[in-house]
Amino acid sequence: MRKDVIIQINGCPKYDDADGEVIELKTAGRLYRKNGSYYIMYKESELTGMEGITTTLKVEDKRVTLMRNGMYPTQMIFEKGQRHFGIYNTEFGSLTIAVSARDVRNSMTDSGGDLFIDYSIEVDHVLTGENLFKIQVKEAGELKS
Repeated sequence: MRKDVIIQINGCPKYDDADGEVIELKTAGRLYRKNGSYYIMYKESELTGMEGITTTLKVEDKRVTLMRNGMYPTQMIFEKGQRHFGIYNTEFGSLTIAVSARDVRNSMTDSGGDLFIDYSIEVDHVLTGENLFKIQVKEAGELKS
């Protein structure tokens, strides 16, 4: 099963008790299922500052893994109540990060669905931000604004 989809991402970062600017991105992508997991894949654009990078979200029942391939490969794992360490690559170098998810919910099916992730990020054991993001995946032509 492979489908062309429209992906809408709404994110809200929080830094030092201040809400950040709400970020919204709508892009074309692909949805497929493999070995019981759903995969959402899309190409980053100039708008995200990561032009040329492909982002893939592996959606399992209670776990979501974000993988970015390209010039700055990165992997982040979101699992409720768990803290996962990884390397976050940027144009300025690599950072060791920890991702702790307070909530991870998904309603993915072969037709699309929603993801909701509430998480915090630490860099060198210092909390650098809290984030909420919701991803809505619909078959191409079905996304409602």
